Amino acid sequence: MSFQQGLSGLNVSSKALDIISNNVANTNTVGFKSGGAIFGDVYAASLTGSVSGTQVGAGSTLGAVRQSFTQGNLTTTNNPLDLAINGDGFFIIGRADGPNVYTRNGQFELDKDGFIITPTGEKLMGFQSPAAVGQLPSPVGGLKEVQIPIIGSLPQTTSRIDVGGNLDANSLSPAEAYSALLGNTFEFPRPLGVPASDAWRDARTYNFSTSIEVFDSLGKSHEFSFYFVKENVSQGGAQNTWNVFTSVDGDYPLGVDPLTGAVSDPSVLWTLTFNENGTIQTPIVGPSATSPINVPAAYTPGASPISFYTDFSSMRQIGGPYLITELTQNGYTGGELAGVSVGRDGVLTGRYTNGETVALAQLAIQTFRNPNALNSIGNNYWEATLDSGLTAPTKPGEGVAGVISSGMVEDANVELTQELVQMIIQQRNYQANAQSIKAQDQILQTLVNLR
Repeated sequence: MSFQQGLSGLNVSSKALDIISNNVANTNTVGFKSGGAIFGDVYAASLTGSVSGTQVGAGSTLGAVRQSFTQGNLTTTNNPLDLAINGDGFFIIGRADGPNVYTRNGQFELDKDGFIITPTGEKLMGFQSPAAVGQLPSPVGGLKEVQIPIIGSLPQTTSRIDVGGNLDANSLSPAEAYSALLGNTFEFPRPLGVPASDAWRDARTYNFSTSIEVFDSLGKSHEFSFYFVKENVSQGGAQNTWNVFTSVDGDYPLGVDPLTGAVSDPSVLWTLTFNENGTIQTPIVGPSATSPINVPAAYTPGASPISFYTDFSSMRQIGGPYLITELTQNGYTGGELAGVSVGRDGVLTGRYTNGETVALAQLAIQTFRNPNALNSIGNNYWEATLDSGLTAPTKPGEGVAGVISSGMVEDANVELTQELVQMIIQQRNYQANAQSIKAQDQILQTLVNLR
């Protein structure tokens, strides 16, 4: 008489209940992956073999505990450092006392040094190049501990200005529009009978103007003003041609003699010539990227002189109101980090108080050919094994790696209703196996009582 079958049934049912209870206990654990029991039958082995028709099994055994790596639901948290992987892969976590581990739990935070860490203090890994002193890192390089730099964004000197819009083709040159006042001339600016240093301020000496704020190497702002003056065809000017003058901080225009109002340095002026259909002719005559305007150092004391050029290629001349549709420059003052966001591609972008956005780093995703072979070590961490098939870290969205959802966490993939039903089933299995042992005990008792 053998109790082996019933005892093995009790054991596997007890193990199954342990697995189910663990799943239920982790229903609210972020990134948790539910496990399931895989059972196998047991047969006694014999050196001489056995007859299959009369072979009786010796019970059951727990063959393996397999985790289900199906996608969990995503829950919004509105914390930008709460991250979820939508698809395959794991976050890579660096440890000071061992090899990297892997997790689906994306609840991260910043430590005092700017490193992105887990709730237990381990550091998130990603792609980040070391930054030079005073510079922000770029999202390239090898696998490193991701760090948000504590330095602020340094100023950048303006070196390019883009201006686009429309110059009214119906416009007359200032000399034509105000011939009685200006006389027979198309020079800009014209004294107008007032001190020459103030004459250019009269709006009758130019057609249109626009201004933009620019920055020097110290982050101090300056005002650049552009004046558009249409050439007087009756006095030798070209058709559909405009001259553009530049003024710095409200001072007299560059390249113009303040005593006479005549152009003294044509190299700092632009000449815009338009075709019959209103589009601009290129190349534009005037300062360019290879031959910029060097603003006199007197305007930027203590800072490096500003050298800039302006791109007018988006300008046109058609019959319609004067309009500036594009007015941008590439300089900015210094700023401090105001916030961090993470894109679907895992790029961490810093937002600074000066309005700049800078890519700081990029998260890394680790995928496995056989994730079921990963070794669970607690705290939602897995270790790679020889059977898991470790691959090279990739960027989110590349290959089979999933994409990043910022401000969200991945819920446990436990189906609570299914787990409760399985709990009832395993409870009945346990009771049935107990009945099997009880029945064999009664049979054995009957044999012992034979006289």
